[in-house]
Amino acid sequence: MPVSTPDPAANLPELVTPAPAGAAAQYSRWLAVAALLGLVVLCLAWELWLAPLRPGGSWLVLKALPLCLPLAGLLKHRMYTYRWLSLLVWLYFVEGVVRAWGDAAPSRWCALAEIALCLLLFAACVVHIRGRQRAVAPAPKPAAAS
Repeated sequence: MPVSTPDPAANLPELVTPAPAGAAAQYSRWLAVAALLGLVVLCLAWELWLAPLRPGGSWLVLKALPLCLPLAGLLKHRMYTYRWLSLLVWLYFVEGVVRAWGDAAPSRWCALAEIALCLLLFAACVVHIRGRQRAVAPAPKPAAAS
């Protein structure tokens, strides 16, 4: 008599379960990765070449480092990464709003691009989180007969 082995994926915690194969989940995942990479490139270019605070660049370029941390988690479908990234991105949004309001023209355009990328990244994270939560939501229980 063959012995059935349990599905190893059934024992994995929610944080590392693979994302559903639906088109919306894949689209939002790649949109989040693209927006995150765009934000990293923008932060580097802004503070080194486009409109640095000091000629030749400034130490503010280090603001791109925290954005590099979640990239591995996004590529590995870690739900926890999408959740904390959706909160981290608001720090960059606030910086973009402050600098769009107070800086001159070259820096203002970079700040507006940062705002747009932050909003896009947040929206992609929210769509991905909601899609994955719907995919693993338990089926509604039937009403008990009295």
